[in-house]
Amino acid sequence: MNSIAAAAMIRDFELGIYPKEKWSHQAHFIMAFWYCYHKPIPEAIRSIKEGIKHYNVSVGGHNTADAGYHETITVFFTRQVIGFLSQAADAADIDSLLEELLAQPFLEKDHMLNYYKKETLMSREARKQWVEPDLHREKVLI
Repeated sequence: MNSIAAAAMIRDFELGIYPKEKWSHQAHFIMAFWYCYHKPIPEAIRSIKEGIKHYNVSVGGHNTADAGYHETITVFFTRQVIGFLSQAADAADIDSLLEELLAQPFLEKDHMLNYYKKETLMSREARKQWVEPDLHREKVLI
């Protein structure tokens, strides 16, 4: 995906019209990258969290104790994106960074299971609020 396609995806995401069937694991990362690249980190984090909640509702979903927005997953992966960007070459253009992002090992679906027991990650507590990793300490701090 290039920056033009990513910008269009973000526009549709913000409007709540991005096709639900395209809202994939990878799309979440592109969105998080976009905000972290273009906004100060605290604002990017707010935009990511609120954006996911808004989008879920806009496509007919709900943000409850058992479904929808998941705080621990969102924060964990946002930290991975922030870490990636903090180590990226300053001169790298956005398209190169997007390409490099999509090749990162932390995009693997089960990556979080290196840090969390599945029962911890799937708990209501982890969905509602940030829960520290219970297998390995996360390296990226914000």
